[in-house]
Amino acid sequence: MRALISVHDKTGLVPFARGLADLGFELVASGGTATTLGDAGLRITRVEELTGFPEMLGGRVKTLHPHVHAGILARRDRGDDATQLAAHGIEPFELVCVNLYPFELVVDRAGMADDDVIEMIDVGGPSMLRAAAKNFASVTVLSRPRDYDEVLAELRERKGKVSPETRRRLAGMAFATSAAYEAAIARWFQREEDLPETFVPAFERVLELAYGENPHQRAAYYAERGHRGHVLSRVEQLAGKALSFNNLNDLSAARLLVRELAEPACVIVKHANPCGVGVGETIDEAYAKALAADPVSAYGGVVALNRAVTASLGEAFTAQFIEVLFAPGYDEQAMQALSGKASVRILNDTERRTPAASERDFKRVLGGLLVQESDSEPPDRARMEVVCGQVSERQWGDLLFAWQVVRRVSSNAIVIAGRGQTLGIGAGQTSRVDAVRIAVDRARELGHDLDGAVLGSDAFFPFPDGPEIALEAGVAAIIQPGGSKRDSEVTEAVSAAGAAMVFTHRRHFRH
Repeated sequence: MRALISVHDKTGLVPFARGLADLGFELVASGGTATTLGDAGLRITRVEELTGFPEMLGGRVKTLHPHVHAGILARRDRGDDATQLAAHGIEPFELVCVNLYPFELVVDRAGMADDDVIEMIDVGGPSMLRAAAKNFASVTVLSRPRDYDEVLAELRERKGKVSPETRRRLAGMAFATSAAYEAAIARWFQREEDLPETFVPAFERVLELAYGENPHQRAAYYAERGHRGHVLSRVEQLAGKALSFNNLNDLSAARLLVRELAEPACVIVKHANPCGVGVGETIDEAYAKALAADPVSAYGGVVALNRAVTASLGEAFTAQFIEVLFAPGYDEQAMQALSGKASVRILNDTERRTPAASERDFKRVLGGLLVQESDSEPPDRARMEVVCGQVSERQWGDLLFAWQVVRRVSSNAIVIAGRGQTLGIGAGQTSRVDAVRIAVDRARELGHDLDGAVLGSDAFFPFPDGPEIALEAGVAAIIQPGGSKRDSEVTEAVSAAGAAMVFTHRRHFRH
């Protein structure tokens, strides 16, 4: 039996190779792999001994030779394949262990020259993986160190054999590894193209989930390969039950909004929409505002903070039913207080990187994928236009706050806010006037005083009826994109009510 080993990542290599040798495998290795194994005292046949050729072109050519690839690809059930191998003195391989140059890690380093990146494009490695995976009927292929122990155990149990089921599964992983690697290279070459002709993202499973949106749906969480930060990157779960599909969906919505707020902020999300958002001088004040915004909807929500949880805040959380608590740190006393809430999923956020500017949004549609640039542009007051009334500095603060929140609410979206707190939210309505009515009615039901409040709308008002409902309730200023054929009628209605209105000249639909 023969094993071909050529790996960049040497994790677990020596114990694995020693295990193969103990089972009677002849070890054939290339380059640094052969050196590592030889230094460990293992008997090695170097690839150049096999091929009769030294490494060429600075190591670019090592394994691209019939003595390697014919040994991998030969079909054991074909007599003519065996005859050809014998005629050329080639012996087959039963196992191929290859992992690839770390292209994605190199690309992520700042200041890497193109020539250095290109040298990390592996040619021989993917070729061997694909050849071995194609011939999985006879060859076991390993592309990840994490599979070494399992394969060794099976070889020992089955007297040097690996089951067809395991070989097939490992072949699938090898092709997935090669495909993801090629996708990373394609993305690097296409990095200047916003929407390339062929779009090849790759995703890697992070978590298997108990179920999806509903118990009858299977689910898992996958992170995009090569992406700078994802919903669980640099996140440590400190306590609580396993995260669910809906938890992660809500957490993503909460993280998107809370990271955009510079002041101490709290965002409470239910069903992927914020139901309460507050900012304050302290994180305790921010949470109090967010909870008071809509305590009914906040029940069982995801709570995200952009400051560490204090001892007093930890105590306050014990009185509230929370599904997920997400914050960049926890006071020791806060953790002691929360220890009695065994069901709360407590997540510690240590992510300090900002998202990549080239991030794209995906939306799955029937048989395809909608892809767009991320809507992450920060509000720009200099580009906004006051079209009627006077806007005080306090109102500007409330208007910009409402504008940041409404961008993260499902369309049609309306947010009524005041003094760093959401007061009423109308989300996901087919009619914008209904969204206003819901936001106003919800605020009144919760006892919020709307006199002097502001309103944000994610898209323009097609008629004056929506603003009129809000103005009658006490709203004193409105922020919206503008751009309707009836902008003049809407502006006239707002002006007649003695209120102010700002056009942002930016729409923020979120479907």
